[in-house]
Amino acid sequence: MRAVTNSEQETIRFAAEYAKTLRPGDVVLLRGELGAGKTAFAKGVARGLGIEDEVTSPTYAYMNDYGGKLYHYDCYRLTGGAQAEALGLCDYFDAGGVCLIEWAENIADVLPEGCKVVTLRKTGDFSREIEAE
Repeated sequence: MRAVTNSEQETIRFAAEYAKTLRPGDVVLLRGELGAGKTAFAKGVARGLGIEDEVTSPTYAYMNDYGGKLYHYDCYRLTGGAQAEALGLCDYFDAGGVCLIEWAENIADVLPEGCKVVTLRKTGDFSREIEAE
């Protein structure tokens, strides 16, 4: 799936549609620079999965759990897979929910096989180019 969105709301709507392609146990790597819209995309996935909770960036918590349906990670501050394992983050890969991982390259050595990838590119103040597997 590919799209160009021109607002955060459009990114959220696209991600909600993308969520319909996901199955429990899927691990999705969200790639993009700071401010590319990764958290907005996570909000849309949550909406598409029927989650009504407010979705926020888990920067300091490392991972937010939305009722076992969605696990939203932010690995920006992690330095490797061993740190993710020590925090128990890897336990959720097989917990039956969808895992969305921001900054997954920081824990690449512990990611399961078969991860999906979503790349968000900032093309303007509000516009984004999104490529989703």
